[in-house]
Amino acid sequence: MSTGLLNINNLKKSFGALTPVKGISFHINRGSCTALLGPNGAGKTTTLRMLAGLIEPSGGTVTYTGEGSPANWRRRIGYLPQYPKFYGWMTGREYVAFSARVSGLKGSQAAERTEAVLEQVGLKDAAKRRISGYSGGMKQRLGLAQALVHDPEILLLDEPVSALDPLGRREVIELIRQLRREEVTILFSTHVLHDAEEICDEMVFMVDGSIAEKGTMTELRDKYRQPVIYLAVEPGGDWTSWISSLKKQPFVTEAAAGSDHVKLTVNNITEARSVLMQELTSYGIPLVRFEAGMSTLEDMFMKVVGK
Repeated sequence: MSTGLLNINNLKKSFGALTPVKGISFHINRGSCTALLGPNGAGKTTTLRMLAGLIEPSGGTVTYTGEGSPANWRRRIGYLPQYPKFYGWMTGREYVAFSARVSGLKGSQAAERTEAVLEQVGLKDAAKRRISGYSGGMKQRLGLAQALVHDPEILLLDEPVSALDPLGRREVIELIRQLRREEVTILFSTHVLHDAEEICDEMVFMVDGSIAEKGTMTELRDKYRQPVIYLAVEPGGDWTSWISSLKKQPFVTEAAAGSDHVKLTVNNITEARSVLMQELTSYGIPLVRFEAGMSTLEDMFMKVVGK
């Protein structure tokens, strides 16, 4: 098994007869952003809670190769749960200072780190305001501040933008992007594939408590990416038989069709374009859209889930 900053080997968790994590192995490289992808119920949150030290594994090992004592590696982790709890009567500064003390910082060091992370997450001007008056995006940035205040080597983020409106989501995504530029190591749990594609360079796909696939974005794209053509025709015409006939073309490997559209995964984009354009012309098909591109991360995920 390759080694990284944090190495997870055959990690398991059972709650009675239920086993949400079924012996998973992967590693987190220093300075990387790794996406822990999977549908709801895949075991992502349980995995992060084990890594954060909030619950004990039922089996397996986690090996830390960073700075400090390996026995105390969880102190080098910052954790943002999916639904962070805040004290609305506190100000942002009071909450981060409280988090600093809980993390073991004292005196001037706690005060200095509090001010530093409030500025880092863009809450310096709102530091004196009560948290009850913060927006969703501001609260999530405050959650990131408490996860960062003790200067961790690894940041664990559990669905950090899933509950936010578009503005709040963009604020947090940009902050995570900034942390990446600062070479903070991040493990980012999400079921929103676009977020993972936008931020992360390594992927771990979880399905039903197991790892279905893993690798760098480049490796997975090379393995799964295929040419795709999307056709849409004017609705109302009798095009169903023609659309169905496209599935039988030798260059088609997969097809998903409706009465007025078809999405084709092909093995020869040049042949596919040529044949389709000829048929569209000869049959007088009223074309609305013709798009040619490559399969997406979502297409890749559906292939992995469908294994």
